Amino acid sequence: MSDVRDFFSRLTRVIEADGRYKEEAYLFVMASLSRAVQDLKEPRHITGPELLDGIRFEAEQQFGPMARSVFEHWGIKNSLDFGRIVFNMVQEGILSKTETDTLEDFKDDVFFDKLFDHAAGYRLPIENDVLKNISKKQLEQTQDGK
Repeated sequence: MSDVRDFFSRLTRVIEADGRYKEEAYLFVMASLSRAVQDLKEPRHITGPELLDGIRFEAEQQFGPMARSVFEHWGIKNSLDFGRIVFNMVQEGILSKTETDTLEDFKDDVFFDKLFDHAAGYRLPIENDVLKNISKKQLEQTQDGK
């Protein structure tokens, strides 16, 4: 339990030092990092571009087409903001980096464009059969004049 308290104590210091991003943004990055590490065959360091891929995947899964709005609400305007979040946590000792890791690793001019490639076809997580049945019923009602 003290590890959890230590984490949130450090995170509070990060947020107080740099108030640009909400706590949820930091927690989301940590969740994305955890998922990216779990998806590896063997544990190793995750690069900036790999973390951005993990963030994109998590955003599509959790927020669908609302991802950009959620990120903006959290203070995130571009992919470099994720790098700033990571480096804020590195500075506080929450995360670590290699000698070659830089903020520029998180520069991805088309991050939001890539995010919405898949989300453009986003559908609510309802079985397609249910949607088809509703559509058929609505069509029948329309044809019957109801």
